[in-house]
Amino acid sequence: VVPLGDSDKVQVGEWVLAVGYPLSLNSTVTAGIVSAKGRSIGILYRPGQGGYVDPAQAANTAIESFIQTDAAINPGNSGGALVNTFGQLIGINTAIASQTGSYAGYGFAIPVNLMQKVVGDIREFGRVRRGFLGVSFPVPAVEDQLLKSRGIDPGKVGGVYIMGVQPGSGAEKAGIKE
Repeated sequence: VVPLGDSDKVQVGEWVLAVGYPLSLNSTVTAGIVSAKGRSIGILYRPGQGGYVDPAQAANTAIESFIQTDAAINPGNSGGALVNTFGQLIGINTAIASQTGSYAGYGFAIPVNLMQKVVGDIREFGRVRRGFLGVSFPVPAVEDQLLKSRGIDPGKVGGVYIMGVQPGSGAEKAGIKE
């Protein structure tokens, strides 16, 4: 049994090990560092990936928050452990960023704290439950451009630019406006 760590305490630059069965090989361990946290890679937008979400809906509902590592993760590693130097599970290997279909320097793992929430919800409610605010806002990659197009100086925005509020949502009930 692998003890669970705390993925919220993982630091960028921390050494990790990725364990799995890549490319039809028996148990393999690779080493690397955590190169980013809270990474969104758009995996929910890709047809052919389990759990595909229509991009029109994904803008409002998609949540991705992967641990990024340079420890080699290849096809077959999915579901394998990402462990810290204390031997604690901090992530579940899930995806790679690659033009060829095999390791190209970036691997992604689901943080163990998120996994614990999902498992807890399934056990208690039979499904995953998420809080839902009911607002839409620009993705970070285009936020500055969108604000400028609306005559707003991005440097003067001290919060989140709300682009829409869904009728009947908690945000509407709280009085949040576009």
